[in-house]
Amino acid sequence: MKKGILVLLTTTLLAVSFTLSGCSGGGEKGTLQFYANGEDFVRQGFVSKDGWSIRFDHVYITLADITAYQTDPPYDPHMGDNINGKVTVGLSNAYTVDLAEGGEDAPSILVDEIQNVPAGHYNAISWNMVRAASSPSAGHSLVMIGTAEKDGQTVDFTINIDAECSYDCGEYVGDERKGIVSDGGTADLEMTFHFDHIFGDAETPLDDELNQGALGFEYFIGYADGQTVDINMTEMHLGHVGEGHCHCLCD
Repeated sequence: MKKGILVLLTTTLLAVSFTLSGCSGGGEKGTLQFYANGEDFVRQGFVSKDGWSIRFDHVYITLADITAYQTDPPYDPHMGDNINGKVTVGLSNAYTVDLAEGGEDAPSILVDEIQNVPAGHYNAISWNMVRAASSPSAGHSLVMIGTAEKDGQTVDFTINIDAECSYDCGEYVGDERKGIVSDGGTADLEMTFHFDHIFGDAETPLDDELNQGALGFEYFIGYADGQTVDINMTEMHLGHVGEGHCHCLCD
């Protein structure tokens, strides 16, 4: 199981609350942990579709209303419906995490956990990306700080995004299944963020759907000094569950 670190809270409340609906049968309980992962794109850096080598010092994202569900049938994010969980557990706080925390090989970041949740398979998750209420990213939902280089030119950037988005996601897609809570056991769910969907990826063909939808880095140079970027975050498809998709709506 991955281990991570507890990160900055945007509220002084330390208690975690949850709501339950339905039942798992037999009174079996376990612990469910929630992780945030910016992947190697954030931890190790990458080259954008337009040839800029990007390194991140900090990537602050603020997450709220994080909720896990046991659904039957499984939730399909492509349908765009609300998640209807037979069992629902959620975190009551808002959290600001630095996805670039740690070294190049750092694990995903532990946001929080809920103990004594009903056992079963939590095969859907939702969260909101919201504006932070306090430093280091107050007033912004996403702040990217780092350096980009191309052809001898270096740009130190701070890119602020204010868009607030909701993400409804199905089951995690990756090397292992997640969210299966057994009696007395601990399971985890992951909120994954694909920053190549914003900047593109030089290692992916330019005519690939990913690069066709990405903006590249040069688009952001005019905002590199901390001006707020006004872009359609719904089209960026930032939030995922591993490689699994989410239904996203942004203001």
